[in-house]
Amino acid sequence: MQNKKSQSSVGQMIQRCHKWRQKRKQYMDQARQTADEIERERLMQTAEHYGRIVAAEQGKIDSTRDPRDKTPTIPADDAMTSDDDDAGFADFVSNLK
Repeated sequence: MQNKKSQSSVGQMIQRCHKWRQKRKQYMDQARQTADEIERERLMQTAEHYGRIVAAEQGKIDSTRDPRDKTPTIPADDAMTSDDDDAGFADFVSNLK
């Protein structure tokens, strides 16, 4: 019974992570499209906030999951977009000056 409850909890954490990753991507996309520097910075800070939330939640997921379970928590298409976002993030921030 405890194992099922734990699996359910991990499943919910994974769903929350996915939702927060989508929000982060949404804010980063909005920041890239905005011309106002102040609004762009606010959007990027909000995206960074969601990134920290995801990292903390992912740590909880990793510590809760059975080490024998090798199933990735990030879908393959999500992993690709998050890598692309991070690569553009450094260029974007350096171009703010």
